[in-house]
Amino acid sequence: MYPKNEIMFPHKSVPALRHMRGPEWQALVERVAALPETHEDSLAFCLMMIRVCECLNCDLGSYKASLGCNTCARRAAGSSKATDEMLLAEFERAREDVRRYLTEGILCIPSEEELPMREEEEEYYLLDEAEG
Repeated sequence: MYPKNEIMFPHKSVPALRHMRGPEWQALVERVAALPETHEDSLAFCLMMIRVCECLNCDLGSYKASLGCNTCARRAAGSSKATDEMLLAEFERAREDVRRYLTEGILCIPSEEELPMREEEEEYYLLDEAEG
């Protein structure tokens, strides 16, 4: 019924985000897309997108999951109220979190207030349903 979906934002979805924002974002996406998925910057980018897309709240039976990771991530990146600078800062924070986990085994889970701003999901899902 649904295409093969991941549960969390996968590295293979990074290239789908290339043209979603400004030049600094594009440069980051291109750099991360060229890295192996096990590189700490790839892990950090995926962690950032897991936070932005709220992958931990995704249910595989939901409409959001039926869209797939590429579409969900494109919507989250495109509809975010966060500036490119804010998203790049979130990437840096995610990179610090990955490094801390890899060196010290300390897992950092941000609160809702610490996550980048996003549009309400209902608004853009309703638009999609209207489009057909």
